[in-house]
Amino acid sequence: MQITDTLAKLVSEALGSTQSSGSLPAAGDVEIKIERPKLAEHGDFSTSLPLALARTMRMAPMQIAEAIAAEIPEHQMVGAVTHAAPGFVNFTLSTEWLQSQVDAVRSAGDDYGSVNLGAGQSVQVEFVSVNPTGPLHVGHARGAVIGSSLANVLEAAGYDVQREYYVNDAGNQMRVFYDTLYSRYMQAAGHDVPLPDPAYPGEYLQDLAADLLKDLGDGAVSKEKSEAIAELAPESLQRTLEQIRGVLELLGVSYDKWFHESTLLSTGRFDEVLKFLEDADLILERDGAKWFAATKLGLEEDTVVIRSGEGGPTYFGTDIAYHHEKFLERRFDRVINVWGADHHGHVARMHALLKAFGLDPDRLTIILNQIVNFKNEGESLKFSKRNNVMVTVEELLEEVGADACRFTFLSRSPESHMEFDLGLAKTQSSENPVYYVQYGHARMSSVLRTAVERDITYKTADLSLLVHDRELELIRKIIELPAIVERSAERNEPHHLPHYAMELSRSLQRFYEDCRVVSSEESELEISRARLQLVEAAKVALSRTLTLMGMSSPERM
Repeated sequence: MQITDTLAKLVSEALGSTQSSGSLPAAGDVEIKIERPKLAEHGDFSTSLPLALARTMRMAPMQIAEAIAAEIPEHQMVGAVTHAAPGFVNFTLSTEWLQSQVDAVRSAGDDYGSVNLGAGQSVQVEFVSVNPTGPLHVGHARGAVIGSSLANVLEAAGYDVQREYYVNDAGNQMRVFYDTLYSRYMQAAGHDVPLPDPAYPGEYLQDLAADLLKDLGDGAVSKEKSEAIAELAPESLQRTLEQIRGVLELLGVSYDKWFHESTLLSTGRFDEVLKFLEDADLILERDGAKWFAATKLGLEEDTVVIRSGEGGPTYFGTDIAYHHEKFLERRFDRVINVWGADHHGHVARMHALLKAFGLDPDRLTIILNQIVNFKNEGESLKFSKRNNVMVTVEELLEEVGADACRFTFLSRSPESHMEFDLGLAKTQSSENPVYYVQYGHARMSSVLRTAVERDITYKTADLSLLVHDRELELIRKIIELPAIVERSAERNEPHHLPHYAMELSRSLQRFYEDCRVVSSEESELEISRARLQLVEAAKVALSRTLTLMGMSSPERM
């Protein structure tokens, strides 16, 4: 049970007691919110319940606050309860209980911070899902980091999580890709074959075609174009996906499942779902195309699902079948899609689609991550191959490393535009938040190694000695992690993690400055042992936070 849940229960019991005794009137069902006060002198937590009850009870908020505060049951967690204007009940955590949390955190180890918010509900997190027509652009990296970190958080919050990449290996974009590849393959074999229109102009296709010619030979040269493409396509798709997978792994991103769009067509799933919607009178034929009748579900316009002419499905068309498969075949309780900001117009359609399936639209969450602007030494960077400025995720990783990428991309909420300072990300100083946080972990590791070198054992310690303001401040910050995990999972907001990591690191810094941990003085041996346990607990909390962000926890720097 979270601290806030425990305090809310105590407030509820106190309210019930005051009403039973007649000191406060009945007020019906009320929501008890426990929050952190803005000012430290008001305690660790507070509730504004008396303000909310004042009108119903027809009493002054301070009178209500005083009555509730007086009836709060004793609890080992609570050190003091006060009431304050204009109508708050404030709680200060017990020093003894805070001290006991040091050992609790150490005992929890790698599981520290886990909560049971999800209670085993299944959640699919689909993210990145870039067309397999070329390398990952830097614009894709933010979604990759957000999706993978969110999946980590949801897992820590007790959900059964599946990480999925949707491979768009069907449709017009793949036709253009294969047409371009054929031209490049023929050119590599010495034949003057022009690029199709439209085409993918990137140099990567020249390299891929040359590799295919080298590894597979020139057997496809003498074949008809369609036969040649049929021979080259599977290998080219596999190699492109391997390249994408490899780069994502360098970024610390992995998946439980790679789902291929083509299977929706080859298995007949798309046709089945389309017929389901036709039977529900939600498919219209207009201008030679088939449309999803979104206007019947409250949207302003209908959406094409099968194009006129050749009759191929649109992106939204295959998304219909894909989400039918997610919810009604694999039966995920929740689905989270992390998409680029260019999918903004797609959100309402997807929620309308769930209504068409007879499902609660709230079971689908769509997170849109905004663009990232890059700068270096104060200068904004414009990405261009011609100017030899990095454009791929691989090049970004080579420039600043995976940890800096992940921390920076997570530092702002997805809906916020952000600026990525390449120079700052490479700086080895406290100005660089990535360096600052990881250095804090390395320093704790160093302190613990020093204790071993000096033969100072700290398996047991008198934690009642931890009474310094900086020690208690650090404990207070350590024990925030479960609440951070719960909030991040509940709101689908992993950006709380880097902010917590910075706050914890600052508390560590203040603790180091004011409290000597390892002392050679015999008289200070017991306090050293207690502080070493505190350092170990802080290391557990920081390491878990870094792990949830998909970052490394260096022992040395």
